[in-house]
Amino acid sequence: MISRIVTAIPYGYEGRIVEVEGDRKKGLPRFNIVGMANKTVTEATERVRSALTSSGFSFPDDRVIINLAPAELSKDGSFLDLPIALSILILSKQLLASDVSDAAFVGELSLDGHLRPVRGIINIAETLKSAGYKKLFLPSSNAGQASLVNDIEIFPVDTLLNLILHLKHQRPIKPYRHADVKNTGTEEPSQEGLSHIRGQELAKRALVIAVAGHHNLLLSGPPGSGKTLLARASVNLLPDLTPEEQISITKLHSLAGLSNTIVTHRPFRSPHHSTSMPALVGGGSKTIPGEISLAHLGVLFLDELPEYPRSILESLRQPLEDRTITIARAHEKSTYPADFMLIGTMNPCPCGFYGDPTHECTCTPAQINLYQKKLSGPLLDRIDLRVNVERVKNEELIEPANTTVDVKNNITEALSLQRQRYGNNCTYNSSLSSQDINHYITLTPPVKRILSSACDNLDLSARSYFKVIKVARTIADLANEPTILPEHITEALTFR
Repeated sequence: MISRIVTAIPYGYEGRIVEVEGDRKKGLPRFNIVGMANKTVTEATERVRSALTSSGFSFPDDRVIINLAPAELSKDGSFLDLPIALSILILSKQLLASDVSDAAFVGELSLDGHLRPVRGIINIAETLKSAGYKKLFLPSSNAGQASLVNDIEIFPVDTLLNLILHLKHQRPIKPYRHADVKNTGTEEPSQEGLSHIRGQELAKRALVIAVAGHHNLLLSGPPGSGKTLLARASVNLLPDLTPEEQISITKLHSLAGLSNTIVTHRPFRSPHHSTSMPALVGGGSKTIPGEISLAHLGVLFLDELPEYPRSILESLRQPLEDRTITIARAHEKSTYPADFMLIGTMNPCPCGFYGDPTHECTCTPAQINLYQKKLSGPLLDRIDLRVNVERVKNEELIEPANTTVDVKNNITEALSLQRQRYGNNCTYNSSLSSQDINHYITLTPPVKRILSSACDNLDLSARSYFKVIKVARTIADLANEPTILPEHITEALTFR
């Protein structure tokens, strides 16, 4: 007799269908799992045996073989515990094959028969939905995330015994109600983002422009000038999440094992300068998403950029352009989204006081030159706005902040204009390609003259040329202007 249970596992940013086949033969008691299973999967033999006996079921006293098909697909994790247990119950005739023929199952079993959550549940639900399955039984803790996927019925399961009673029509389990995916946005009032920052009007203006167009921003200035405070204020300026964005962010955080619940606000990731390359871009022994993917549709904050190893900083060049990252390993290649807004800070020199009128710099010219060269030209070329943040005068520290309450509303309106203009082609001004700029943006002759003169005087690269146009388009959107005016292109040039 052969039993078959359908399930799925995460595989990179997607998923793969796995068939759990079981066979029972006469012979000495033995329980084997085959089919490219790693140690976590093979250890399921003990978890499943204990969960079955603790739930009041008997375990076969002869030879049992479990095959995980397709055999060439590497399996990792505890996703297959529940399907293996059900397969054994069918082999031992404690459950009928017809009871599980129209559904899929996933979950990790504890020794007492309770179900523990697994990572990547959205990948699993999407994969099964694409394969035509309408029912998915999974751990109760995963039900909220899985319900973000439409057109598949989610059944939350607490214990193995409760599941069997449901399959035998003795104690039905109610399907999980579809999750509410309203635009919940950030958890704090938006006006608090800048209202507690004194002075720094230019830097705050740059931050608003960066958020409104999803542009990359570099803040440079002496210690204590408010660079980190400005960067962290961006969290409360970010627009509310759309349902599609909520699914994408939740999916990535679930894959990384960071959350079993629905993510309701945009991410703000700030890895330490000692972080490793795999931790930042993703990968390692497994192709899991890194910090740049966990910051997808949010902010990646790198404090004191020159303190990061140059190799790590250079690894950002490709994701900043393509908005994705492809991680290749010997037996697996995965592509993750990485559409983040980079906010970096740095001091002007190692001691931090080069150019400060109130503190004397103690660095030598060679030290300053070496410190600033840690940021390569190609990386700086990918940063849309660069601002020098000067120290706030003492008398300004006790003055009330001059920030309007409707800053976030202005940003939201600017983003709405961008969505109307570009449709499904892209979301932000920063995402425009050179071809998109020629198609969507028309420059008037005065604007062209200003831009041409600036390119000659500032020796701007082709990438910088288009970035100035994209920043100017964002400034025009904030002003609700249909075309880029000379003052918009002039302001954009000041941030280069």
